[in-house]
Amino acid sequence: KHRAQWLYGGQTLCEPVEDNIFINGHTMSSDTGARYVCVLLHEPFPSSARAEALLCVCTMKSGRPAMHHSAESLVPVPVLFAGSHMLEAALLKSKQLLFNHLEGPGVPRLREPRGLFAVPTSRGPLQAPRWPVECEVIKEQIQHIGNRSPVCVTGHATRSRELGLAPAASSYFTCSRVGGARGPITSPAVSLEGPEDTTLLFESRFESGNLQKAVRVGPYEYELTLRMDLYTSKHTQWFYFRVRNTRKGIPYRFSIVNLMKPKSLYSMGMKPLLYSERDAQTRGVGWRREGGDIRYYRCSSEEGQAMYCLTWTACFPHDHDTCYFAHFYPYTFSDLQRYLLAVASDPVRSQYCKPRVLCSSLAGNTVYLLTITSPSQNPGATAAKKAVVLSARVHPGETNGSWVMRGFLDFILSDSPDAQLLRELFIFKVVPMLNPDGVIVGNYRCSLAGRDLNRSYRTVLKESFPCIWHTRSMIQRVLEEREVLLYCDFHGHSRKNNVFMYGCNNKSAPAQRLHERVFPLMLSKNAPDKFSFRSCKFKVQKSKEGTGRIVMWRMGIPNSYTMESTFGGSTLGKGSTIPTSLSFCCLVSFCCPFLQCLSELQQQIHRKLKDLGRGQDSDGAWSDISLSDIESSTSGSNSSQSDGLPAHLLSVAEKVRATRLREGCNYGQRPGGNVNV
Repeated sequence: KHRAQWLYGGQTLCEPVEDNIFINGHTMSSDTGARYVCVLLHEPFPSSARAEALLCVCTMKSGRPAMHHSAESLVPVPVLFAGSHMLEAALLKSKQLLFNHLEGPGVPRLREPRGLFAVPTSRGPLQAPRWPVECEVIKEQIQHIGNRSPVCVTGHATRSRELGLAPAASSYFTCSRVGGARGPITSPAVSLEGPEDTTLLFESRFESGNLQKAVRVGPYEYELTLRMDLYTSKHTQWFYFRVRNTRKGIPYRFSIVNLMKPKSLYSMGMKPLLYSERDAQTRGVGWRREGGDIRYYRCSSEEGQAMYCLTWTACFPHDHDTCYFAHFYPYTFSDLQRYLLAVASDPVRSQYCKPRVLCSSLAGNTVYLLTITSPSQNPGATAAKKAVVLSARVHPGETNGSWVMRGFLDFILSDSPDAQLLRELFIFKVVPMLNPDGVIVGNYRCSLAGRDLNRSYRTVLKESFPCIWHTRSMIQRVLEEREVLLYCDFHGHSRKNNVFMYGCNNKSAPAQRLHERVFPLMLSKNAPDKFSFRSCKFKVQKSKEGTGRIVMWRMGIPNSYTMESTFGGSTLGKGSTIPTSLSFCCLVSFCCPFLQCLSELQQQIHRKLKDLGRGQDSDGAWSDISLSDIESSTSGSNSSQSDGLPAHLLSVAEKVRATRLREGCNYGQRPGGNVNV
């Protein structure tokens, strides 16, 4: 006999509401995904009275209650009755009630709770990074000009003292908190004995920092050891650390002794990056390439793993300065949040860019999803738009992916006529940072699951790989609504110069032959001094089946790519660096004539077939030919050893494997047979 009304806010349900709700003998319909529900019972009741009600709430599936609470387990819920003085007083005092409900202007609803979506807004603070509880984090705030990103930093260490992240207390991730480890951080390894002491003070316990140990082996020579990716025993490439107590004009020698890649752009002229706080404050000079006598060579072997050494000489520009070294220009989780805050605070750009929370990472950090398009009053025009999906930083040490993503966002949110056209034509779904946990702790390749997320796109382990699982699910939903014209994941490459792409080969569809190569060719024409079409590669390798590029291609996106940006620079033009604005060419290329590029590709294939002495119509000719004179080697980026179960499930898998082997022996099966875990 009661008349009830659903509103957001108030009583919190355990799970998102996705079905009909059974309340006080009546079945009520709710909005899909509503997490907060309030019920106002309209009943003639004494206006001065205060009532409490027991609400029996259960979800209805196929007409039967799926969950039921007994009267003893229910908690009394205060109910405000319409027309009561209590309700009128609440309306006067509360700032949580709004009166723009869909059912009418006079119907109240509760304001969305502030913590429901942790998206950057001009009204609230940014989300503080969450660290594994094993990590020590200093409280200093560091700001680099150029990216304007405050970064947390901690303590000092020299000689054989370990610094950066403390050794993990367990072999897998357990929990996280803001600020990392509880209690005071480890004190400095040494203290300066006086103003004449020239010992450098090292530090890396800040966001994206990576340096485990520094050993002073000479007056001005230091041997450095990087920390491997958390909960793994491999992957060292990214470094980012601070030094203090410098001396001007003295050549210091630094040697990183535990790198794992046999080849590097350091052997081809690339230099480490140096940042001087004094130069930034007095001259406005930020990060710059510095170093001489650079060598990259094999130096040792540990447990069958070859180790390589990077060594260089650097001179600091000032006495008693604070400087930083990095493998590439840093781009942290805080940098991303501040950029999104700037977009949300801009009344123009915020009209086109709507940030949402895709999911939370293992450590509880937010994975953002941006939807970018021109608003339209015509639902039909919006429904007809095709989608473009872009992502970056699945590998946390490839910071160039974030800079390319930032260049794309700067362009697509600008007032450029090309940007306006693209916003009118497409809906962009952008995940700017897929692996925030790895970015925060300074990993090179893996997440806190101890696995390469770009080998895990086929996973069903939602709790272990939430960022990848939710990204794939989001793309599946978009595919159900509209055509996805292009998928592109931004990466960095440590062994080749320029920018290039990896794509898939549509050899099973004769009508689509060469179509996957058209977009990279268009891009090379738009950015001929940066993008190398000759370095592109179009293959579907078994070892890469779990990558985003191949999984999205198999889901039905023919133009599915990985875009690789070099850590070094361009060899195609006069400049030697890759500017952050490169990525805008990625989508302006859609304005190029498609058929003209396709014809050019066919001519290139014909010429190559002729050079090889093969007929144009020979079987498999189109699928077997690469347009690269020198194929892009992928051996250095093969992360098959980082594929598979997350670190915390490995011990469980071994126990299950051992149990099944014993059971197999008991039943007379051959020991050592195949056991699927």
